[in-house]
Amino acid sequence: MNSAALRTYHSYVRGERLESAEWVYVLDSGALLDDVFASLTLKRKLEQGRVTAEERPDVVVGRVAKADRATVQRAIDAATEAAPVWGAFPLDVRIQRLGALLHDKLAERAEEIAEILVQEGHPRMLAEWQVSGMLECFGPESTSFYRSQMLQEFHRGERRLQVRRQPDGVVCLNPPQNAPLSSALLGVTSVMGGNALIVRAPRSGPLGVMYVMQEIVAPSLDEVGAPPGTLNVVCGDPGPMLSAWLASPDVDDIMYFGSSENGTKFEARCVAEGKKPILELAGNDVVTVWKDADIDLAAEALTESFYGSGQLCMIPNQVVVHPEVADDLVAALVRKVGHIRPGYPGEPDVLLTPVLRNEKFFKCLDDARAKGAELACGGHAMQLDESRDPNGIFLEPTVIVVRGLADAREIDAVAHETFFPLLPVVVAEPAPDAELLERFIDFVNSNAYGLRNSLWAKDPEIVDRFLARVGNGGLVKVNDSHIGFLPCLPTHGGTGLTGGVFGEANYPILRTTHVQGVSISTGSRPRDAVFGAWRTLRETKTP
Repeated sequence: MNSAALRTYHSYVRGERLESAEWVYVLDSGALLDDVFASLTLKRKLEQGRVTAEERPDVVVGRVAKADRATVQRAIDAATEAAPVWGAFPLDVRIQRLGALLHDKLAERAEEIAEILVQEGHPRMLAEWQVSGMLECFGPESTSFYRSQMLQEFHRGERRLQVRRQPDGVVCLNPPQNAPLSSALLGVTSVMGGNALIVRAPRSGPLGVMYVMQEIVAPSLDEVGAPPGTLNVVCGDPGPMLSAWLASPDVDDIMYFGSSENGTKFEARCVAEGKKPILELAGNDVVTVWKDADIDLAAEALTESFYGSGQLCMIPNQVVVHPEVADDLVAALVRKVGHIRPGYPGEPDVLLTPVLRNEKFFKCLDDARAKGAELACGGHAMQLDESRDPNGIFLEPTVIVVRGLADAREIDAVAHETFFPLLPVVVAEPAPDAELLERFIDFVNSNAYGLRNSLWAKDPEIVDRFLARVGNGGLVKVNDSHIGFLPCLPTHGGTGLTGGVFGEANYPILRTTHVQGVSISTGSRPRDAVFGAWRTLRETKTP
């Protein structure tokens, strides 16, 4: 890449691009694989001003202005000014017209968005998966669903009654490091709800966020006549920016992505400051495989556990399987795992990404084996060419077998999210099917986390019982991909340590709005409105 192709983005506040004295530089992810130490050293020198991007046009792909404290405050002020104006726009403009524009622009730029994701380190197949999810989020079926949830109208005599959702006001979004672009776009649905939005582009991956916000979302808002300040995007360190949002009396909601430990602490800070916390924290998803499941398809879905080297929150994290089909499932899974390989992000069929700090993986694996788990495959670090090497920056997809549900959660890899390519298969103790199904359901419901759950079963009675009883999580998939996107259904959100005290399936357009009842009368007599219903009741009972 030559220097002419260097992408440069400033802070975007009130429709203006604000310059800064500091920059965050983005290096092509391929350079990181070639030499991790040299790449990190170059990034540090660039941000210290000791070298320029022009000196390394083959490596530097972009730069983003780092916002100072004054710019962060200007973003809050801009959003505060814009929110009441934008919130008064008609629903059809905010949701359907804006949604259609976003969908069309995303589709038009899909290849370019995927390429930026690849430059930031996402394997091409996963970059394309993310873009497809963005398109579903703003597709006509999804936007029609959003519209239906925002306003329902009824008629009672001469009155028009409404149950509607009104915007909270100013929403701030702190996306995660592993998927900032798609998470920022998810937050844009809060704008469709009538809110003004402030997005923090993370320093670890700011380029995609800035690109999609300034090149796609901002022009779409301009086309529908949204006031300047409806969208604001700044890059900076999370601590100071989150503190500024918490301290501001003008901020209403904060969408926070992070670990469960940090997120639950942040939730308490939000409540103390009068903010609505909307949390996207860790997942520890359970896939249940019944004895009549299609084993080949179930194993194929379970390989999603290793996509991105397990560094995605919504992948399968553990499996509970009927003992009659456990051996067949493990054998099928091990066969399919062998096709998941590392490589440069731009190469086709690559699904593994580097794990730069792998000591937690080996600690977790050692804990499992010490407590009786069996290693079915994997268990080593490796180099780009898949040769085993303790110093390799990739990890082999690893499957362990845990015998028995009763003590399974004594193993760390079952009890908690791992965030690396390690999948426990928990084989239930033999028991009558009716008892076993109840134990499976109890196991899923007692998971401290609650993002997604999946079931593989053909018997409709088993499926119906599972769906009726499982309340844990924000999404349940039956005989389907665990991570595939679908219209209308949520992509994020959950219960327990995944979403905090207020956790549920996360539709930001709904989570950042509140329910309000409305009655519109042409001129009713107030006394009749108060006492008329009782008189009518008495009259109907009088012979």
